[in-house]
Amino acid sequence: MPTIVMTKWPSKVDGSVRAKAMDFLQKLATDDTTPGLHVEPIRHCADSRVRTGRVDLYWRAVMFRLDDGGERHYVIHGVFQHDRAEEIARRITLTVNPVNGFPQITEVTSRPAAPVVAAPIPRVDPAVEPAQPLLVRQERTAEQLVDVLGIPRDVAAEAMAARDEDELLALAGRHEGWLGLMLLDLATGDSIESITERLEVARPAAQTGDTAVLDSLKRPAAQTQFAFIDDQDELRRVIESGDLKAWRTFLHPEQRRYVGATFSGPFRLSGGAGTGKTVVLIHRARALARRDPKARILLTTFTTNLADALREDVAELDPSLAPAGRLGEPGVFAAGVDSLAATVIRQAGTAVAEAVAAVLGGPRAAVNSRTPATRWRDIVEAASTPLPASIATETFLSAEYGLVVLPNRIQTVEEYLRVRRPGRGVALDRARRHQVWDLIDTYRAQTRLDGTLDYPEAAAVAAAHLQMLGPLVDHVLVDEGQDLSPVHWQMLRALVAPGTDDLFLAEDSHQRIYSSPVVLGRYGIRIVGRSRRLTLNYRTTAQNLRYALGILEGGSYVDLEENAETTGYRSARTGPTPHLETVDSLTAELDTVCDVVRDWIQGGTPPNAIAVLVHDRYQRQRVTGALTQAGLPAREIDRGRPVPDRVSVLTMHRAKGTEFSKVVLAGVGWTSDAEQRRLAALDPAERHDTDLRARSLVYVAATRARDELAVVRRSYS
Repeated sequence: MPTIVMTKWPSKVDGSVRAKAMDFLQKLATDDTTPGLHVEPIRHCADSRVRTGRVDLYWRAVMFRLDDGGERHYVIHGVFQHDRAEEIARRITLTVNPVNGFPQITEVTSRPAAPVVAAPIPRVDPAVEPAQPLLVRQERTAEQLVDVLGIPRDVAAEAMAARDEDELLALAGRHEGWLGLMLLDLATGDSIESITERLEVARPAAQTGDTAVLDSLKRPAAQTQFAFIDDQDELRRVIESGDLKAWRTFLHPEQRRYVGATFSGPFRLSGGAGTGKTVVLIHRARALARRDPKARILLTTFTTNLADALREDVAELDPSLAPAGRLGEPGVFAAGVDSLAATVIRQAGTAVAEAVAAVLGGPRAAVNSRTPATRWRDIVEAASTPLPASIATETFLSAEYGLVVLPNRIQTVEEYLRVRRPGRGVALDRARRHQVWDLIDTYRAQTRLDGTLDYPEAAAVAAAHLQMLGPLVDHVLVDEGQDLSPVHWQMLRALVAPGTDDLFLAEDSHQRIYSSPVVLGRYGIRIVGRSRRLTLNYRTTAQNLRYALGILEGGSYVDLEENAETTGYRSARTGPTPHLETVDSLTAELDTVCDVVRDWIQGGTPPNAIAVLVHDRYQRQRVTGALTQAGLPAREIDRGRPVPDRVSVLTMHRAKGTEFSKVVLAGVGWTSDAEQRRLAALDPAERHDTDLRARSLVYVAATRARDELAVVRRSYS
């Protein structure tokens, strides 16, 4: 049976042709001598391995046939209309680049290649804006591009002529695979040395013929453009996806490295929004399941919506992977982290009573019921305490409870007086600790009467039970790790035994919008050098990314190992500059949102490719109503997925994990009077952390846009 190697096709075909192409490729993968396929060589072609095959009377597949030790491989270049296919087949060649060892498909033309001239680097007055092209200013030379990186001479000439980053990014966008990646890295200022190391540039081994080409196709950088299809089901998914699901099928070398690697303990993968951390997790879940079909794999994240998306993504990537029936059984089990805690408690049955006692010191009648979210507020409002207003707040007390009391399983004031409080920022002397404990004790007394657990308590109880019971899974994969709390990490640590490939977590401290900062080492998760960072953004254009990163400027962020977090992200795409508009009234804000959305729809953008992101559900209702009244189809999104033919209106928190072609951010820069009063009452350390999370929220929202971003700022109160 021949092996199919897919490429990112240079042209798109509609649904009916895709179905026929699917049928053709399935038959080809089964038996390339099947009657009706008409797999034929082309006379007078530039590459003798080129073949065409009949998809139907009007469409033909263009491909290369490679033979290696009796095994046949077909590298599928694309499906084209009959005459166009013949023309392309005569001109294209598949070769191994003699400098970097990567495969390259090129078209042979009669036009001579443009000469590459390395422009001299004249002395420039620092006070004058440099007029030289970007790479000349960076002291790159055409010889480096051609002789060290292996960039074709004509492309190198275009790169050397690019005036700025945007022009070089546009050039990168016109080239697939390793060539596009090299141009992208050059545009963002990477050194020649770092590019050769990252892409594993190396001259090809002394092999010839089809064997050399096949070896080049298997190199990590080549697999951003060429994918070996394992079976018929995977082939069907690739073709039926329409755009080849490039973000799933063709992984960047950095991503691929972490999918199949084996680690001696917990591993942390960081990276900004859109850098593909979630894609790595999904592929890694499949790789672990294929490595050991009996493996018990947990895939978890902070919210239920994101967990549902992970579950669907795994099923879409590989429907043959059977999900685990319940936690602790073979297969992939996906759940939000709080839902996971509830599952552990539910499966524990009456045995959970011992864990409740270990954490809270007494029983709870309804361990599967959750304490009302307003309980802390009720306690504060009813209390008569000498604590200053900056400490006697719902924000401070709930954080103190979740970050200090529960992880340390404190049950008495004496224990609370002795406990360390690293990272809390607000210092408490002995008298204030007594006063804080009085409020915590009141809270616990009330929840004891309710018989309920709040979400952090449930996670702490689940962690205690697992520490008594023992591990339930073999591998834990965590997405959005920056939003998890200490008791979450204690639970996850207890779910899997320490050892090889036990914990793999993805996080971006710039996207922390829920939890306070956490240091993993304090909760038994020691990374000790097993940490790497993704920097290439696949989703957001360079222009939108610049705006999003500008929101973070001035903030001080730390990662899960308590190291200062940096940015340094680069985008693989270019597009229009974000549209920014400031309004002075709510009416003007709603009108502006409607105008932007209307222009996009009238310009041909489908409504379901557009989203309006707002701060809260009240603004969500107002925007949805305004769009509907203006005759623009819109729908509020909470738990559900976006629907066809409707503009999605959702909160910035709910937008986490989503992406749209075009996005409007509404109400940016506005804070309600009530929120301003709440912020004013906070201790400076708490206020600083709240400011970081507010910045992160807008950063998350801005990076939901793939192509265009519009920002409507409020100048009114």
